[in-house]
Formats: sequence, structure tokens, C-alpha cells
Amino acid sequence: MARADEAVCPAPAPARVAAPAAKSLLRFLTCGSVDDGKSTLIGRMLHDTRMLTEDQKAALAADSQRHGTQGQEIDFALLVDGLSAEREQGITIDVAYRYFETERRKFIVADTPGHEQYTRNMVTGASTADLAILLVDATKGLSTQTRRHATLVHLLGIRNIVLAINKMDLVGHDAGVFDALVQEFRAFAACAGMAEPLAIPISALRGDNILTPCAAMPWYEGPTLLHHLETVEVDPGRSIAQPFRLPVQWVNRPSPSFRGFAGRIAAGRVRPGDEVRVLPAGRTTRVARIVTMDGDLAEAIAGQSVTLTLADAIDCARGSVIAAADAPPQLADQFEATLVWMDAEPLHVGRGYWLKLGTQTVTATIAAPKYALNVNTREHLAAKTLDMNAIGVAEVRTDRAIVFAPYAESRTLGGFILIDKLTNATVAAGMLHFALRRSQNVHWQALDVSREARAALKNQKPAVLWFTGLSGSGKSTIANLVEKRLHRMNRHTFLLDGDNVRHGLNRDLGFTEADRIENIRRVGEVARLMADAGLIVITAFISPFRAEREMVRAMLPPGEFLEIFIDTPLEVAEARDVKGLYAKARRGELSNFTGIDSPYEPPEAPEIRIDTTAVSPEEAARLIVERLLGTD
Repeated sequence: MARADEAVCPAPAPARVAAPAAKSLLRFLTCGSVDDGKSTLIGRMLHDTRMLTEDQKAALAADSQRHGTQGQEIDFALLVDGLSAEREQGITIDVAYRYFETERRKFIVADTPGHEQYTRNMVTGASTADLAILLVDATKGLSTQTRRHATLVHLLGIRNIVLAINKMDLVGHDAGVFDALVQEFRAFAACAGMAEPLAIPISALRGDNILTPCAAMPWYEGPTLLHHLETVEVDPGRSIAQPFRLPVQWVNRPSPSFRGFAGRIAAGRVRPGDEVRVLPAGRTTRVARIVTMDGDLAEAIAGQSVTLTLADAIDCARGSVIAAADAPPQLADQFEATLVWMDAEPLHVGRGYWLKLGTQTVTATIAAPKYALNVNTREHLAAKTLDMNAIGVAEVRTDRAIVFAPYAESRTLGGFILIDKLTNATVAAGMLHFALRRSQNVHWQALDVSREARAALKNQKPAVLWFTGLSGSGKSTIANLVEKRLHRMNRHTFLLDGDNVRHGLNRDLGFTEADRIENIRRVGEVARLMADAGLIVITAFISPFRAEREMVRAMLPPGEFLEIFIDTPLEVAEARDVKGLYAKARRGELSNFTGIDSPYEPPEAPEIRIDTTAVSPEEAARLIVERLLGTD
């Protein structure tokens, strides 16, 4: 990428084409169940390819005595299990990347954990790999985690798979054991639609069939593992042959005379003078220069990081995609996708998550899964949500159209992650299948009468007063008094009460966490429409989850959503218990009741906080109206 200084930017340097690398690069990962020998295999490779210095060998020997699991022998796994917790437990927790090379090729290998709770780290390692080595312990056979990792490898688009049957020395190098495991896996792979893997019998600890053939297994006539890694074709030209795509990571503006768009080319090739289209804006222009830190290029191809300057000053920012004008990617806001759920907290249907695809970040909601996948039988199971490590297919809706391609065509524009808006934790990885047809056929209808015109007719500023608090806190009472005050002042209002909407709009919803989320989503959409009509909308809902309150806030223009926290201690609300609901919940007659067996997440920074132990409902209503009209 270009430096952020003016020196390399204003004057074009003589154009050149980057010299091809002398050796190709293969990215691969090791995966499989826990204790199948993944770290040991990588350590053995590093050792046998002479990538270790004498100091490293000495340190490995010393570490093997302190932390090793192989008795008096060298424990090669310690070369990649660097965390103290990994060494203490003899397991892999985080993804470990290692670089090595031979005379034929360069390699970057990702050592991924086998434990089920660290599946998310395996997905991370597989997301950039060209080849997967799936290890199977010959003494244990295929496990559920073996099948899960194989399924994930397939879903993530890795077509080159090596089935490494490890620890053959512990079964006496028995060809029968090897053949049985290979047949079992091939039957599973055929059912899953996977490409047939290359099966190699190995002993990672002894080095059998890693670099050199094993004399104890004369019945195996295939290549050694390293020979296959050196010679396997990974189709590096496939992405170059596709239409040009560059997701913009950064707008480089070191001076008023230079404006470049930096990013890594995801597909295709580009030359100065090529006509391109900038999405989602849709404007076309031509490439003026291809700028790099080492000077201008006459051509750039997939995989290179460059800065493009354009012939015209058009709208282009981070998240935009610069693409071939005659073959642009699609835009849509509704999709079908495969999700790999990676968080201990299950999927909340209807909740807003950040969706990050390439350099684009949008709000997305997930519909109830169409099905979850049983990784052992490949059976499609009915599911209302997805738990940790579950794999399922669901519909995804984004708050605006994004530039995408099916994952089968592009990892960059088809793969995404979901991020919890409150914790910033990555909760899922996803692969887009296709855009839903309705996303292409349903469009916003332009209207001549604007929301500003409707509000002006009513001589007021629209707003949504969102009352939240425990049951019995006094939300409905205070909200009703607020509306009465505003009505006397000739303000146009409407009150949406939590109990009332469940008699009609939301009568089909219960009180599970998923139903509560959907309840608030629907009310939020109605409140937004009423605000568009110029009304002051007053809502009184427990709305226990911060994420859903923030989802409604995001639906409205800045300043129109006022969160009003009716702050009443649980013991006070329970003592009131006008409807007798707390008593029922305490007796176990009412499940999922907020404050008893379902959580309430109080607002962290509400616009208005009302302490009902300190002020009367009438005084609270006066304070709220004064605050509202002070911003009107």
C-alpha cells in the first residue's frame, strides 16, 4: 500500500510489473479431534525440514523434559503449543501459525485446536487455508469432532483434503486398520458432498511417511505427506481469472492533490485505463494509477495490496467495492446463509448483530434457522436457535444493501462474521449462498410528502419516548400521565402499551427470550412509522434487553429516541404487584418472568432516569414533558 506521505503520491513513477515469486506459497491447516497429533505433526515437519536452529533444538529438548508428554523422547508439539496453559494441559487452545519452506515451495501452516469449545479458533485457521490435513488417531478412529472439522473444512471451501491416519506405529502399522478408517471416512465424505481426500498413513511422532517412506508400511505406495504438499495444485489462477474486485479498506488522502483508495485485490486484474464501477453508489469511472510503496504498476492482480487513483472524483469510501464495470457484483439485503455459531450465548432470533463482510459493516438480524445440521449423520434437524458449535442454515437480513458474491465464488465477498453489539464478541461465522428473490423485487417507494412535512403540519418534532423498567415499576402509569399532559398542550401523540399490543399485533408471541426480542422489534417498527407520521410516540414496555432497545434507537434519526428508565428496585415493584404476577412467578406458575427467572438489563446511559421511590408519578410526568419540550 502507499505510504501516508506526499512524497510517493503526486508524480507517477515509471510503470512496472511486479516480478513473480520464485516459489509458490501454500497455506494449510492441521485439524481433527483432540490429541490426534496435530501439533506433533507440525513440530516434526519443522524439525525434519531443518527449520530449527541449534538453540531451538536445545530449548525443545529442555522443554520436553519439563512439559513433554512423550517420556524421555522429544515432544515436537511443544514447538507450536506456546501458551503456558497449552503446555500445562498438553492441548492446543489458540491458533498457532508457523512458516517453513523447502526447495520447492513456501508454507504457512495453521495449527488449530481439537477441543470442541475451541472450534471457533479452528474456523479462524481454516478461513484462509488452501489445503487441510485432517488427522485421525488410528487407535481411536473417527469422532464427532473429526466429522465436525471435516464439515467445516468443506463449508469453508477447502477442496484439497489430506486424511492423515496418525499413530500407525501404535497399531502395528496394520493396513487393515488404515483401510477401514479410510473407507469409513470416504462414506461420510460422499454423503456430505466432499471431494475424495488423499489418505496417508503416518506416525507424526516417529516421522513415518512425513518426509520419507516408511519401511514398516510397504503396502502403502502413495506419496509422502511433504511430497504431496510440495506438488499439490491449488489453482492459484482461479481468482485472477475472475472479474476484478477490490474492497476499499482505506481512503488515502495525504494531501489535497492526492486521493487514493487502498485495499487488497480480491479477484481479477486491473490496469490503468480500465473502466470500473464503484459500488454501492453505482458510478463508473476509469483507473488512473496503481500506486504501491515501491512505485506505480502497469498491472495488479488478485492477492496484491495496492492503492488505486480514479479519473473522476466520485463517492468512494471504506466499505465500497471497486469492480469491473462490465461485470459488477450483486447488491442485496436479504440472503440465505450457513452459520457456524461460536458463542456460548445462543443465537437470538431477531436481535441486531454487526455483520462484517470484507470491509463492509452493517446491522443484521437472523431469522429462525431453517434447520441445524447433525455433523454425524448429515441429517437436517428442526431448530429454533443455534447453540455453541452448531451449524445451521438461516435467512439473514441487513439494514441496507451490501455488495456480495456467493461464498462458493468468493471468500472475500461471501464470507462474514457476526459480532455482538454489546460485548463486541465474534459470535458466528457465515457463508452466503444467494440473495433472496424478494430482496431484488421489493423496493422503497418514493413519496412526495416527507416526514418533515408531516411534522411541520402538526407543529411539533417527532419523538419516541421509550419507557423501560421492571413489571410494576410504574411505566404505564407515568406514560399515561405524560400523554395526558401532552394532549392538553395540543400535541399529537399515541401510546403503545406492552399489554395492549399483545391483544392484537403481538398476540402470537409468548415470553421466551426469542419472542420478547420479536415483540420489541415489531413495536419498534410501528413506533418508527408513527414517528414518520409526525407523532410523539410513547411506549411502555419492560424491554429487558439492551440490544433490542439499541436496535429501536438505530431505527430513528439521531435525537428522536429518548430512553426513559423507570428505576424501581425489585423489592418495591414486587411489593406493589398490582396484577399478582410476581406471586405467580415465585410459585413457579409463571415462567420467564423478568426479575425472577429472566434477566433485566438496566440502561447504562438513559436520556431520562426516574427514581419512583423519590418522586411521584405526577412529578415524573412533569419532568419528562419538560425535558421533551425543551428539545422540541
